[in-house]
Amino acid sequence: MPAVSFQAVAKVYPGARPGQALRALDGVSFDIDEGEFFGLLGPNGAGKTTLISILAGLARATSGQVRVHGHDVVADFAAARRQLGIVPQELVFDPFFSVREALALQSGYFGVKHNDAWIDELLHHLGLADKADANMRQLSGGMKRRVLVAQALVHRPAVIVLDEPTAGVDVELRQTLWSFIARLNREGRTVLLTTHYLEEAEALCGRIAMLKQGRVVALDRTSALLAGTASTMLRFKTDAPLPPALAAQARVTGRIVQLTARDAAEVETLLAALRAAHVPVEDLEIGRADLEDVFMEIMQSAPPSPVESDRAAA
Repeated sequence: MPAVSFQAVAKVYPGARPGQALRALDGVSFDIDEGEFFGLLGPNGAGKTTLISILAGLARATSGQVRVHGHDVVADFAAARRQLGIVPQELVFDPFFSVREALALQSGYFGVKHNDAWIDELLHHLGLADKADANMRQLSGGMKRRVLVAQALVHRPAVIVLDEPTAGVDVELRQTLWSFIARLNREGRTVLLTTHYLEEAEALCGRIAMLKQGRVVALDRTSALLAGTASTMLRFKTDAPLPPALAAQARVTGRIVQLTARDAAEVETLLAALRAAHVPVEDLEIGRADLEDVFMEIMQSAPPSPVESDRAAA
C-alpha cells in the first residue's frame, strides 16, 4: 500500500462567467511509496499547492481520489489527517502562546499527551531550545518557520509534507532542517517536498514528479531524469550579445550564459560558433547538467501531456 496515492485528481475553479473556469489540476495520478523522499516540482501556478491543499483536506477535488495509507482524505478525513504533518508556505501562528505552549496545544489537536520529551527533542534539533518560553510574536520570520516545522512533527506523523519550507530563510535553518528531516526519513517517515530550490530536490529526493499547467509532465527517479537530458553544460560570462542561433537555446542570467551539449563534438561546435561570432568568453566551465537544467528543458518542451509512472514502465 502506498503512503500517498493521487488518482485522476482534478480541480476546477468556476469563473465569473460561463466558459471562464480555471482548471488548476487535470487528472493528476501518482503514488508515493512508504519511506520515500519524493519531490513535487513545477513553476508558479502549476498546481502544487492546490494538490497539497487537497491532500491536507483544505480543498476538495472536483474529481478523483486521494488516499493516505489507505485512508480517503474525504471519506475518512480524521484518520488521513492524523498520518500527515504539513508545513505550509504561509507563516501562520497564534500570538497568545509561547513556543512550548503552541507545541503542546498542537499535540492536543491530535489527542497526544505526555510528549514533553519529544517536544524537547524537536526544540533542540530545530534550534528553538532557547526560544521555548518566548512568545510567538517575539520571534523572527525564520524562527516562526522553525516553529511551523515543529508543529507539523509534534504528533509524529508517518507522512511529512513540506510546502516550500525554506523559502526566504537563512542557510543555518536549511542545514538544520534538512539534517533532521533526513534523519526522520531514514527512520521510515515518508517525505513529500515542494521547493523552488532545485539543488535541494536534487540532493534529497529519490523520485520527482513535475507539474505543468495542472498536469504531470515528468515522473521518474531523480537519477533517471538527470541521465535523460543533455549530460554536459557550458557555463561562461560575457557582455556581448549571442548570435541568434545560440541565443535561442541559451539560458542567460545577467552575464552568465549556459548552453547544453550532448557530447564532446557538440561542445566544440558551440565554442566554434562563439569564436566565429566574436563573443568574448570569461570563466568558462564545462560540467554536468543539474536538475535545474532538466527542469528548464522539460518546462520549455512540448505542451503538457499525461505520462505514465516509471513504475508502469518498469
